[in-house]
Amino acid sequence: MNARAILARLRGFAAFDFCVGFLLFLDRLRAITFIMYREESGICMAPRIFWIGDSTVQFNSIFTWPQCGMGQVLDLYVRPGIAVYDHARNGRSTKSFREEGLWTPVEDALRPGDLLLIQFGHNDEKMNDPTRYASPEQFSANLLAYARAAQAKGALPVLITPLVRRHFEGDTLTPTHGAYPDAVRALASREGLPLIDLTAASARLVQRLGEPASRELYMVFAPNLYPNYPEGKTDNTHLRYAGAVKFTGLVADGLQTLGGAYAQVLLAAPEKDKYDEKGYEG
Repeated sequence: MNARAILARLRGFAAFDFCVGFLLFLDRLRAITFIMYREESGICMAPRIFWIGDSTVQFNSIFTWPQCGMGQVLDLYVRPGIAVYDHARNGRSTKSFREEGLWTPVEDALRPGDLLLIQFGHNDEKMNDPTRYASPEQFSANLLAYARAAQAKGALPVLITPLVRRHFEGDTLTPTHGAYPDAVRALASREGLPLIDLTAASARLVQRLGEPASRELYMVFAPNLYPNYPEGKTDNTHLRYAGAVKFTGLVADGLQTLGGAYAQVLLAAPEKDKYDEKGYEG
């Protein structure tokens, strides 16, 4: 879809949503332009970030706005020149992502120094779907296969436990992922792989916000707020823009904690510009 079609679609939204959507489009265009220049010129071999996973990570279009995946906003946290490739797809598990051929282009593209973020679990749990279900043991083996393949290419894999679902019982957030977060933690410990425990970090955040306030992070809203969802939505798994930014910030915190090459992709403290706080327009 070209820029004109995107703008036409955006005109149906409220002013705030228009601004956010258009800025996302411009940021994506900037990233693509930079990547094309860098790779065609061959003058820079900065590390790149690849993210594989499910719908909590996937890049969404204007046709599903306000749904927004975490991979969609990772650019907000990384240094200029660090390209983010979001390969996550809705509904995929560690099993189906590979079996549908979605892993092959990622593996082919990886080069030494790249980061590979690996985040699954939501769909591996689905015992009623044999095309996606993976037992905790098989889930762990699948994750290890992705990590070892990345290492074979000289890339740096990072295991990420699944994002918490917003499932409250009274005032208490309750776990829904069963044995899967522990399977990731145990694998990371056993194999010496870098880990970001997003399950734990996101649960702390959602519990601190509480049931009503945390709705703002997820696809939970009343009717007639968004043209794509005139009947409203009660979806405690998928994210709105604010949620994607918040939870991706936790992933960035995890990269910072890992240190070294993992932290070096992140933005440094901002330098003060001569026009900051001067009240100028433009």
